[in-house]
Amino acid sequence: MFKMNVEKLIERGVTIDDIAHVAFRQQSKWKPEISFQECKESVEKILSLRDVFHLLQLGAEIDRLTEAKLFQGPIQSILESDLGMFGIDELFGLELAGLYGTIGKTNFGDIDVNKPGIVNKLNELGKSENPACHTFLDDIVGAIAAAASTRVAQIENEIEARKDPTVVEEPKLF
Repeated sequence: MFKMNVEKLIERGVTIDDIAHVAFRQQSKWKPEISFQECKESVEKILSLRDVFHLLQLGAEIDRLTEAKLFQGPIQSILESDLGMFGIDELFGLELAGLYGTIGKTNFGDIDVNKPGIVNKLNELGKSENPACHTFLDDIVGAIAAAASTRVAQIENEIEARKDPTVVEEPKLF
């Protein structure tokens, strides 16, 4: 699943590093000492999850079918224009980010509104002279970054907790 997700992202113009930069930007606001590598490893972990595989593959396929003009009626123009009131694409993002709880969803909301890095690039490509449809992918990529950022925070908190000599259990993060 990881390999297929990476291939799909590259096919759509997104790299793991692109997503890790967004995650790093998001998490370094709160924990300046985190490293880019931690964020990259978290992105890779997120991309290996089954639910992420399903959301990413389906969302990218919907975008591809939209580019090929294979939908009928108003849904084609809604998807092509990335209509703000559509909201189904944000549901994909919320579901994915929600794998990491409320904080994951909050991080996704911030990324969705502010559109840093690759998220903005994907969003703008849909409005360019030769538009590519990223109605779903921009939200999915933002949600992967949000989940990765949250995962980094969870790991950092577990490491901090382990400094307490009364905590002997190894952290078991998903």
